[in-house]
Formats: sequence, C-alpha cells, structure tokens
Amino acid sequence: MNRKRTESLFIVSFITGTIIMLFCIYPLISTLFWTEPGVIFDTFKDKQVLQSIYLSMGAATITTIVAFILGVPFAYVLARKEFRFKSLVESIVDIPIVIPHPVAGICLLTVISPRSWTGQLMEKAGIEVLGTVAAIVLAMTFVSMPFLINAAKEAFKWVPPRMENVSRTLGASHTQTFFLITFSLAWRDILSGMILTWARAISEFGAVIILAYHPMIAPTVIYERFTAYGMMYAVPVAVILIILCLIMFIILRLLASTRREGESI
Repeated sequence: MNRKRTESLFIVSFITGTIIMLFCIYPLISTLFWTEPGVIFDTFKDKQVLQSIYLSMGAATITTIVAFILGVPFAYVLARKEFRFKSLVESIVDIPIVIPHPVAGICLLTVISPRSWTGQLMEKAGIEVLGTVAAIVLAMTFVSMPFLINAAKEAFKWVPPRMENVSRTLGASHTQTFFLITFSLAWRDILSGMILTWARAISEFGAVIILAYHPMIAPTVIYERFTAYGMMYAVPVAVILIILCLIMFIILRLLASTRREGESI
C-alpha cells in the first residue's frame, strides 16, 4: 500500500515538474526562434544595445559587491543573535521583495529627489544621483539585496556554533574565527545568494526607470523599442540579453558546483 502511494506521488511529481519545466523553458525557446540569426547578429553590433548590456551587467556586478559588503555581516548577526524585534527586522529586510518595483522606485525617488531634505543635502554637496549610474545601482540594490541577506543568513545557520567556540578557545579572535571557520564553510551558499542577487539586479526595470531612464539599461532599451517599433525590434535585443545572462548564470553555477564537489572529496 505504501509503495503504491509512493509511486503515485512520484507520478504526480513528474507531471507537475514537467508542467513547470515547460512553463519556464518554452517561452525562452519561443523567443529564441522568433527572429532570424542574421537580425540578431546585426542587433549585436548596435552600439546602443551593446552599451545598455554593458551598463546592465556592470551595474548588476557593482550591486552584488555592495550587497555582499553590507549584507554578509548583517546576515551573520541575524543568524547568530536573538534579540528583541528580530522578526520585525527580518520582515523589514524582505519588504523590497513584496512591494511592486515601480513603487520601490517611487519610494527611492522621495528620498533622493531635490524636493526632499536628503536630496537637498546631496545637491548642496554637489552629488548628483538622479539619471546617473548611481541611481541605477541604488534601485538594483534596493530590490535585490534581500536575496543575498537571506541566503547568507541560512548559510550561517548551518555552521555549528560549537566550531566557532572551539576556535575561540584555541586563541583565535572573533574576526579570525569568522573568516577561517564560519565564512569558509558558508561561502558556497553565499555565492548562490550572490548569483541570485546579480540575476535579480540585471533583470530590474520598474524601479530603475523611475530613477534613471537615461542612461539606458538593457531592459529599458527593450521596452523603448517595443513601445516605439513593436516586437520585431524588441525581440532581437531580448534574445541577446537572454543568451548572455544564461551563459553567465551557467558559468557561475558551474563554478559553485565544482567547488562544492571538490570540498566533498
């Protein structure tokens, strides 16, 4: 009886898994075959397209680095310390995930707008944010940082505190223990969080377009060409971005999995 139930569960899982895989893969395959290779090649030589892709990848990389520097220490505290209102703090971290991204852009605009006191301070200091790469990174960081914080927090939870205590009793400082023990055991899961952060940042559009329509990132170029000229002009850019993102994503995943296999040997 249990065996039949298990087999039935596997069948249901196979069916639902197949539906999910088709749901994820078929739109991508359909997009890749929507236009001719020659058109894609010509689009790849378009300076505006290349600049937007470089900007998207560069801003996403900066975003990931910023998220790593700010998020990892904070995630360690969330994983190791119990304090009052901790659940509230964790909920605040997740807010950018649940709010619509144009709303996120509006919220950020109220902070850096020249009409706000912070915007006025930046204006007096000669700091320009709106319509710059800094605004793009700001928007990307706001919507993507929670992915890295949550991944790092869960990674640190899997490291036994006993190992840290042993390291401290042997004379290592807290900082030395963190880098030599905690981070070295948790880094591959943190890397997975960094990959998700980078992927989420490069795909961001709603918050970015509120703060910086120019300079254009790749999603903005796709949106502009779609609204101005239609599918035939937007699809080639989308195909190029899909291919490049998939290549980067696969390379990073392979690096993480290769390191994981090496550590398990």
